[in-house]
Amino acid sequence: MDIIEHDVVIVGGGVVGASAAYHLAAAGAGRILLLERADALGTGSTGACAGGFRYQFSSPVNIILSQASIPMIMSFSEDHGLPLDIHRDGYLFLVRTQEAWSDFLSAVELQRSMGVEVEVLAPEEADRLVPGIALDGMVGATFGPNDGIADPSGLTLGYATAARRAGAEFRTGVAVDRVEVVHDRVVAAATKSGPVSTPVVVNAAGPWAGLLAATAGVDLPLEPIPRQVVTTGAFAGVPTRRTLVIDAESTFYFHREGAGVLMGMGGKVERASFDTANDTAFVSDELFPTALRVFPPLEHAGMASAWRGLYEMTPDRHPIIGEAPGVAGFFLANGFSGHGFQHAPVVGKLLAELIVEGSARTVDISGLGLERFAAGPVTPERRVV
Repeated sequence: MDIIEHDVVIVGGGVVGASAAYHLAAAGAGRILLLERADALGTGSTGACAGGFRYQFSSPVNIILSQASIPMIMSFSEDHGLPLDIHRDGYLFLVRTQEAWSDFLSAVELQRSMGVEVEVLAPEEADRLVPGIALDGMVGATFGPNDGIADPSGLTLGYATAARRAGAEFRTGVAVDRVEVVHDRVVAAATKSGPVSTPVVVNAAGPWAGLLAATAGVDLPLEPIPRQVVTTGAFAGVPTRRTLVIDAESTFYFHREGAGVLMGMGGKVERASFDTANDTAFVSDELFPTALRVFPPLEHAGMASAWRGLYEMTPDRHPIIGEAPGVAGFFLANGFSGHGFQHAPVVGKLLAELIVEGSARTVDISGLGLERFAAGPVTPERRVV
């Protein structure tokens, strides 16, 4: 590894890192180098995600992030002349308890007050939208017609291509072992091949971000949580739309993928781990039984593929964005709690504003700094899928 100084080193080649590389290069931040430990970009959490984007959140800041980021996804091909597969068939939340329904209706009020288009549906209306869902015990549903899904690989590689065009450099197969700090300032990113001299490091290491931060003396309250995903082959009753359907109580979700569906959910008990081996017991004992309860036509579906990715969870399920307290030049973009793909475009832009201009202006992220966890109780995001 050379020791030529770079103005910014980005650690992590997922969609957040790729977006940061593009926006920093486009903003004239100087020599930008992205280091990814895997042999290809977007093969970590980004490659394992479902690719959803939505406005239906319970907290104002996540709604605002979506309002800034989703238009960037929608205009990506036009802005950059690069292909991106997008399907805007909405998110449908199915609610089966009165207590949860009251919470969802309160969130709808918030969303509508902020200009989000969201519909409140009776169970029968939800069934007409996605025929075959189980109506037993359903109180109601909410539907965001402007929510949707996009290709995670396409967005990641697209931003990488745009970043290279703007002069950024990417190196894969290079792991950053630590962030070197002298007198509370970043001076280098250390790799097995030697240090890369830089005054600025962006931590976009996803679930591994806490390990990297610790090398700079920064404690990130972040847990890697494995989540299982399964796809099926074709079956009778497969949805015609690519609406992403979420059963609020169980967190089970599915959407049309190819000739079948893609589905996943959180477990009844989740433990922090970096283990991404398929959990066959979870699939057979929790995922499939829940899938059949929520969408009975899946009884006739066969499993086509399965994988397990990692969510990077913070205590309040909100991201940590900003310069690390006490370490000048160490910038954090971590803990997206399952929402990193959809917010990556604007997060990359915000990082560029912070680093080049000294402050974020596109979105007020003053409440997303690491210091919030020491300041007192935090309000969690309740729509984690």
